[in-house]
Amino acid sequence: MDNTHISALEAKHAGLDAQISKELRRPIPDSAILASLKKQKLKIKEAIVAG
Repeated sequence: MDNTHISALEAKHAGLDAQISKELRRPIPDSAILASLKKQKLKIKEAIVAG
């Protein structure tokens, strides 16, 4: 995988991390949203490691 693609994945990973943090700061975090975001983040992390 080229560096551009890995950089894009890392940026997406960081964005998901920010979304997770934002959701956790809500008075009542939505567990379904958190689960979805974490699943997406894990898939991206796996793609980065595999790349």
